[in-house]
Amino acid sequence: MTLRVSGAGVQRQELGGLALRARPVFGIRPTVRFGLAVIGTIAYLTLSVTVSSVWRGELKSAIGPVMAWVIPIFMAYIPGVVIGFLCFTLILTRYMPPPLGYAPPGPWPRGQWPAVTVIVAAYNEEAAIERTVDHIAATTYAGPISVVLADNNSSDRTDELAEATARRAGIDYRRSFEPQAGKHNALNTALVDVATPIVVTVDADTGLHSAALSYLVARLTTRPQDQHVAACAGALIAANATHNFLTRMQGWDYRLGINGVKRTQAAYNSALVAQGAFSAYWTEDVRAVGGWPDAIGEDIVLTWSLLSSRGLVQYEPAALADTAVPVRVRHFMRQRSRWARGMIEGIRINPPQRQPRALAKAVAGIDYLVPFLDIGYVFFWIPGVVLFIFGYPLIFSWWSMLVIPITLVVYGLLRRWQDRNVFRRLGVQLERDRRGYLGYLLSYQVLVSLASLRGYAQYLTKTTRRWK
Repeated sequence: MTLRVSGAGVQRQELGGLALRARPVFGIRPTVRFGLAVIGTIAYLTLSVTVSSVWRGELKSAIGPVMAWVIPIFMAYIPGVVIGFLCFTLILTRYMPPPLGYAPPGPWPRGQWPAVTVIVAAYNEEAAIERTVDHIAATTYAGPISVVLADNNSSDRTDELAEATARRAGIDYRRSFEPQAGKHNALNTALVDVATPIVVTVDADTGLHSAALSYLVARLTTRPQDQHVAACAGALIAANATHNFLTRMQGWDYRLGINGVKRTQAAYNSALVAQGAFSAYWTEDVRAVGGWPDAIGEDIVLTWSLLSSRGLVQYEPAALADTAVPVRVRHFMRQRSRWARGMIEGIRINPPQRQPRALAKAVAGIDYLVPFLDIGYVFFWIPGVVLFIFGYPLIFSWWSMLVIPITLVVYGLLRRWQDRNVFRRLGVQLERDRRGYLGYLLSYQVLVSLASLRGYAQYLTKTTRRWK
């Protein structure tokens, strides 16, 4: 998929939004929204517990009183809390894209857009680097852009091709070389010579929409409730979503799962991952927390450090980019294990209870429930489905599907919202993929939960970390 769409129409469209500058970005104040979402979630959980009493009675008769509660808790009640909170937050959240027709205020000349350094971390990326640099060069961003290749000891033609592409496109380019393995090492070496107030990270296999950088910087420079935004995550979709069935399911995960979670977190000014694939940061904020840490999830730990000491972390759905997703199951499992391990590292280094804002504590605290979701899916949901197929509907029955209707509501809201407010706005058309969507609904979570459990085990056993 190519996201190189002319940004002129986007610019003209946003000029008409100047009158909306004084209106709150998300309508309801975050604290009020959080209270309402919690009330709705509690009501839904209460309903689930009440209507599932017959199911618990059947389980008690068959396997005892303890498991009669354990199984519903893991299969229905914990998922209900997480998905219910997601659903009610999305219903209560009004998105307002930042207008692009004026230069944001900041420590730069008035009326100008700030200079930005885009760091592209790369290790043997000769197959993808030209497209990535081309997309950066094609941006409609109105300020100065410098591109830094954070070369992590590549042995192929990555630097040669990146430099030639930048020269052809007429953009400022330099190479930063770091021989020691580790993405965090490459990023920190590149950060040393960054002289711009804002730094943006882009993975070497990620292509930016022409308006993405403008939206990202515009959101980073906002001040929700007059608070400083330290970082802002961009929105990712799968670049190779139609390659095979696995990538099709991942395409829907990026659109619905990842986008839904980030929008929910950002509604409380607490996006938990400003992902390295495409995010913007204030340069001095990154330096103040020591740069990217030595962690398998360096972007996760950095984000939590920024939240705990520097300010808010936002997410901009219209800052759209496509990124290559794994096409083989083993590579996918390795990636998701790495993400799960990174989440645990983030919790250990910056526990949610240490966050200075109450909303950040609550949003980050939801991550404590994520391992229980994976445990419930692998050890109860999957065996329950197998038993159901063979005629034993005790674990998996209509009682255990209480979470499904609200899940479908969430996905329906997300699809409708994203089509109207992101893809249509940016002139992006994605393939209608029913087969991939069904696979995402019915079988995708099996792979994700298995990979996540492996990641948790790797963390506990201190297995050697692998970035690729």
